[in-house]
Amino acid sequence: MSEREVVLSGIAASPGIALGRVMVVTRHDIDIPLRHLDAGEIEAEKKRLVEAMGRARDQLMETRDKVATDMGESYARIFDAHVMILEDKGSLAQVMEKIDGGYNAEFAFNAVFSKHERVLWEKGDTYIKDRAGDIRDVRRRVLSNLLGTRPARGDLSRIEEEVIVIAHDLSPADTAQMRRGKIMGFATDIGGRTSHTAIMARSLEIPAVVGLNDATTRVADGDFVILDGNRGRLIVAPSEETKKKYAEEHERYRTFALGLLRYKDLPATTIDGHTVTLSANIELHDEVDSVLEHGAQGIGLYRTEFIYIGREGLPTEEEQFLIYKDVASRLAPDPVIIRTMDLGGDKFMSAFESPKEINPYLGWRGIRFCLARKDIFKTQLRAILRATPFGDVKVMYPMISDLDEVLQANEVLEEAKRELKREGHEFDDGCKVGIMMETPAAVMIARELAPHVSFFSIGSNDLIQYALAADRGNEKVAYLYQPLHPGVLRLIDKTIRVGKESGIWVGLCGEMSSDVVCAFVLVGLGIDELSTSPYVVPEIKEKVRSIYFSEAEKVARHVLTLRTASEVEQAVLEKMEKDLPELLL
Repeated sequence: MSEREVVLSGIAASPGIALGRVMVVTRHDIDIPLRHLDAGEIEAEKKRLVEAMGRARDQLMETRDKVATDMGESYARIFDAHVMILEDKGSLAQVMEKIDGGYNAEFAFNAVFSKHERVLWEKGDTYIKDRAGDIRDVRRRVLSNLLGTRPARGDLSRIEEEVIVIAHDLSPADTAQMRRGKIMGFATDIGGRTSHTAIMARSLEIPAVVGLNDATTRVADGDFVILDGNRGRLIVAPSEETKKKYAEEHERYRTFALGLLRYKDLPATTIDGHTVTLSANIELHDEVDSVLEHGAQGIGLYRTEFIYIGREGLPTEEEQFLIYKDVASRLAPDPVIIRTMDLGGDKFMSAFESPKEINPYLGWRGIRFCLARKDIFKTQLRAILRATPFGDVKVMYPMISDLDEVLQANEVLEEAKRELKREGHEFDDGCKVGIMMETPAAVMIARELAPHVSFFSIGSNDLIQYALAADRGNEKVAYLYQPLHPGVLRLIDKTIRVGKESGIWVGLCGEMSSDVVCAFVLVGLGIDELSTSPYVVPEIKEKVRSIYFSEAEKVARHVLTLRTASEVEQAVLEKMEKDLPELLL
């Protein structure tokens, strides 16, 4: 590594690698003038605000139509959310009240919407912070119209040179106008993986890294950088050695990606005939298009908590039913595993007062929240059950650590069934129920849990952090977060063995399933299903089809006897480099 090379770590928002020169999109918030109005000016000022908001709505709908044409209706709905923010009657009433108090429209509008933005941002929840970004985009658009200015950023539709865009933040409208072929990728200081900008980047297949904190102050126009959207890194002033390594990886990735989709409709079957189910993880029902496009065999993890957060009230049973029905019917006959809300940790509803906890990941979350609020839990279960006639729908409970939790959750499910029967609703009375195996305690009592469920799904992200007592979001202990730690592998192995002995299948739906080295070991351990991000499915499928199960099984049994994660990784890599070099491409 050269002395100048700096690696900035953020969130991998959209996969891919880009190497090139930077264009920094400077972003200064709009200067807001303050004027005190005379009584005779107030009505004219209100009219000026309404006209500016009308122009903003027209602009949003124009962008929406463009996105619907270029990217599809599901992504165009992002701008429906912006229009809803703009047309919120409560917020408008607050702005009008300030104008009545003698404040000019710009000051009044900014004061109200900045407060809403700040409240969401201070929630501390990643998803809700991303929704604060939506309010910020609407606020800036209306203010620009009121002041007769353009937003203080470059016009990304007019870029003529190939660049990597670095910005404090980018709105979905900015992303929609990016010129593919000119903008090789982008990175932002703020934002999360569920931000609308990140979702659109994945659709456009533009590499993106978000949440870098201070990238705009660490790079300048013309700097050479490497954007690693696979690992969430921005490498500033890379050494020649790093450039060469990434240039080779970029070329391999580009060539590889072009050929991957030929595996779309093929099974994930090893050379010697062992088949693994490859399904997809989704957070938003809009991602179903990507599941279908990349050849996943249904959904192995539908994270439903994103239906609950970033909104004022609880979703109704009917709202949830229509969403689950749409997903199930579009993917039928492939299965859809709907995880009941895993609220808590870093995800809480704005409609529900979240408790202040010193360590929320070990606190009131997942099934614990569901059983404490059975009214909310039963509403979701009813909606899921009502969707079962439209596809192969399964229910999965999160964060299980005790048999009583499963028994209580199953009783709530039975209550929901009894109610639906009385009301005359159709549903599959034999709907399969599974649990997330993401606590060491659940693994240790797997034999006691198995008779009460139809499948186990290993949540490797949480299982690793709980087993190793290493917060996966804390950079100071990031080195301890080791998926190939022998302790973690033995927990996974025990889960799989108990599942087979009990006659139930076992899947894994964490990030391990998207890593080639980890996936090789998992296949060897006998995992039945791997569920990963939709765009990773073709790559893992290609790898599975390139190996012998007998060889993977032999390696997996060997690494279970090793002492450290580094020994495990070295053993697997040596095997791949010797006999399966194509897996490392």
